[in-house]
Amino acid sequence: MSPTELRDVIRSGLLSFPVTPFDAEDRFAPGPFRAHLDWLSAHPVAGLIVAGGTGEMFSLTPDEVIAVVKTAREAQPDAPVIAGCGYGTRMACDLAQGIEAAGGDGILLLPHYLIGAPQDGIEAHIRAVCRSTDMGVIVYNRGQSVVKAETLARLADNCPNLIGFKDGTGDIDTVKRITVGLGDRLAYIGGMPTHELFAQAYRGAGVDTYSSAVFNFVPETALAFHAAFTSGDDATCHKMLQEFYYPFAAIRDRKSGYAVSAVKAGVRLRGFDTGSVRSPLTDLTEEESQMMAALIEGRS
Repeated sequence: MSPTELRDVIRSGLLSFPVTPFDAEDRFAPGPFRAHLDWLSAHPVAGLIVAGGTGEMFSLTPDEVIAVVKTAREAQPDAPVIAGCGYGTRMACDLAQGIEAAGGDGILLLPHYLIGAPQDGIEAHIRAVCRSTDMGVIVYNRGQSVVKAETLARLADNCPNLIGFKDGTGDIDTVKRITVGLGDRLAYIGGMPTHELFAQAYRGAGVDTYSSAVFNFVPETALAFHAAFTSGDDATCHKMLQEFYYPFAAIRDRKSGYAVSAVKAGVRLRGFDTGSVRSPLTDLTEEESQMMAALIEGRS
């Protein structure tokens, strides 16, 4: 899939953010990953973002990221496969090339590792990664890597395969400046944790799609919310926020890192062998898992 084709597909619907299962020895478990993707495939989405934030990319080795991409490509040969990519510039370039060789269609460029950086340094980092691959590249504003509107405009001019911008900062002013300034040059993706909580606010800033982590375990609910959001049915969105998303957020907010742990627990409660999250994250307690089970029972 060409970068332009990928950009247009991204705009067409909800994006899935699957978890990465591990076995009892804490190794990537391709069999359970395939089984989960097969189950999700009955529900239409615009693409898979594998080994991303919900997929614990920050805890995977580069070889594991590539193995996840290969497995996703084999399991879903017709679905756009986008993979998390990041760390330092040299590692990100090498990883992007490995993802491309493994059959990926694009990358989600997560923040560089550890240290803050000036805008010209962030710009050089993104440009180098774009030039290292023919795949489409989506820039993810989050953490210490936040590209400004004028920086992204220069990159869009210089990097034809830069096709998307995802925001996880909540800085609506910067998001609006980017969407107004770049128009339809990029696809715009909401990337706040449990983005459904923020989707309506982001819509006013020109962001008309997002990636859903809860799609992992309640795909019907995720798609129903997305349909209401897309049609402007705010009453249905508000009802679903009250009945599901706010109670889920209350569990998620009980401990740092639960934005991933709670989703993985949800997948496990739907009958899939996900294994535990990797440290430094921790799994939900038994009490919290029971809270998740009750919430899922009300939606399934």
